[in-house]
Amino acid sequence: MAPRPLYVDLDGTLIATDSLHESLFKLVHASPRALLSLPLWLLRGRAALKREVALRTTIDVSTLPYRPEVLEFVRRAREAGRRTVLATASDSRVARRVADHLGLFDAVLASDGERNVKGAGKLAAIQADAGGEAFSYAGDHAVDLKVWRGAGAAVVVSRSRALARRAAELTEVEAVIKPNRVGLGRYLYGLRLHQWLKNLLVFLPLMPVLHHLSEELVVNAALAFLAFGLMASGIYVLNDLLDLESDRRHHRKRRRPFASGDIQPAAGLAMSATLGVASLALSIALLPLAFVGVLLVYAALTTAYSVFLKRRAVVDVFSLAALYTLRVAAGTQATGQPLSFWILSFSLFIFLSLALAKRYVELTQAGVEISQLQRDRGYVPSDAIFVLCTGVAAGQMSVLLLSLYLQDQQMLARYENPTWLWVLVPVFLFWTVRIWLKAIRGVLNDDPVVFAARDWVSRLAVAIGAVALWMAH
Repeated sequence: MAPRPLYVDLDGTLIATDSLHESLFKLVHASPRALLSLPLWLLRGRAALKREVALRTTIDVSTLPYRPEVLEFVRRAREAGRRTVLATASDSRVARRVADHLGLFDAVLASDGERNVKGAGKLAAIQADAGGEAFSYAGDHAVDLKVWRGAGAAVVVSRSRALARRAAELTEVEAVIKPNRVGLGRYLYGLRLHQWLKNLLVFLPLMPVLHHLSEELVVNAALAFLAFGLMASGIYVLNDLLDLESDRRHHRKRRRPFASGDIQPAAGLAMSATLGVASLALSIALLPLAFVGVLLVYAALTTAYSVFLKRRAVVDVFSLAALYTLRVAAGTQATGQPLSFWILSFSLFIFLSLALAKRYVELTQAGVEISQLQRDRGYVPSDAIFVLCTGVAAGQMSVLLLSLYLQDQQMLARYENPTWLWVLVPVFLFWTVRIWLKAIRGVLNDDPVVFAARDWVSRLAVAIGAVALWMAH
């Protein structure tokens, strides 16, 4: 008797993600206007939707998060002489590229634009392919119970005991493959909570009034920090979903929970929407309307940055500088402090310098691919000298603006001993030069603002500046 053939599902079983969802994000990233066409395609059925998306996108199947345990199970089945078939509801264009890449399957059963090979439809396709003989089927979801009902054996790829028990009620369970558990820490990592350090900028407008802080000012600034954190996390999640393939090609970013497949794209989209709604609800309920306006501008700009602005050289760094500056503006609106021309000008130049420092590190890091730089960032390695010169110049301009600001008569009138303010100039100049030295040496591996919040020298510089402001009063 010939050994029982093995049919293997793709999404969630062979790979730890959903190929359709990833294709949709890639399509929207490349052409946001495609969102308008999705409902029309769906009206023709899910199989038609999958085909239209597959015609317009090409997933890099070499970067997909394959489950090593399932791959090994399929390899052993082939070595034992079993026929192996990739049986998936994904479009055949995607499924065949996966099968060709792996070289582990004898045939492919997949949706073809008219027939959606899922649930009962998949069972019928498998039974026809198997010629009525008994077969094994590997799946991961409750919808696969419809296939297991007609299978000779089940391979359950899930940590759910309930799913394994229900499969056992329908047929023999050949094997249970349990993927690695995804803990709360991976979800928190997906929120990029360490990036909330950037939102400390909302407290910057309080520096000139340290002697006159009130409970209301501190509470409003803290609420602004929380609102910006929630909104930023929501958009970081969206950004990760749009950048799945490029993140998987990156030596460090490929470990992110969405790129690694630990968190499904659909769950990520729900996280992003929930965080955005929570941020807006908090802001509307507890903060001034002007702050809500700044938050909405920030959300619009950072979304535009994630979708297309970051792929435009120079435009990208000006967008980043604007996003930093908006945090400062949000702090002024939340606390009622004035937003002066000096603060805006200073913020633009220093944050432009920091954004260029971030790009410089990316341009000069070892192992960077020229094609990836051009595709994902709009730069080529030869741009490094331009980025270096422009970034250093912007940093020095910010120091000059700070020096001029310290001579503003309206500002000086606030202080009893304004001479102490001049301590800020050498301290800030030292910090700016040191940041660029770190970038040139290739050790500025994180966002410069996040790096500064973690760096003890930067924290010491902030402390010296705070003492100088205190003494100036």
